[in-house]
Formats: sequence, structure tokens, C-alpha cells
Amino acid sequence: MRGKKSIDRLQGAWPNLILVHTPVHASWLNQAEIYFSVAQRKVLTPNDFPDLDTLEQQLLAFGRRYEQIATPFEWKFTRADLDRLAQRLDLPAAQAA
Repeated sequence: MRGKKSIDRLQGAWPNLILVHTPVHASWLNQAEIYFSVAQRKVLTPNDFPDLDTLEQQLLAFGRRYEQIATPFEWKFTRADLDRLAQRLDLPAAQAA
């Protein structure tokens, strides 16, 4: 379901829920995808859980462990790198003019 139907369905089940549509290319989304990719590799493969309770416990344990070992990372792509990339991407358009 999409749009208004999904909002109605979700808010019908959880009246306090506020559904917020975010851009599909949001930078935080990439971080969420990375987390779930790690969970897929570390917890869900192979998919041999005897029941959903066991799966839930494994995912929660993974989340707790991941929080303990997670460290901030240093961005290597700087504002200057972005400027150079933007100029390079605009170059063909500038040459055509």
C-alpha cells in the first residue's frame, strides 16, 4: 500500500504513529541500509532459526553488541572533494555551451 492508504492503515493500528515520508536518497537512509546489511550478514545468514522468538533475541543481542563496538568514523570525502567533483560533473555541460 502506498500514500494515503498506508497512512490510514498504520494509524488505524497505531493511533500515536506519525508517518513521515523522507527522500529516498537521504544520507541517513544509507546508514540504515549499511546497518541492516551488516545484520543480514552477521545474524540472518544462514536463516536457520527454530522460531521467531529466537530470531528476535538474536537480532536484539546483535543490536546491543553493535552499540558497544560501534565507533565514529572519519569522513575522507571533504568539502573540497565535493567542489572538485561538482566542477568535473559540470564540465561536459560547460564545454557544450
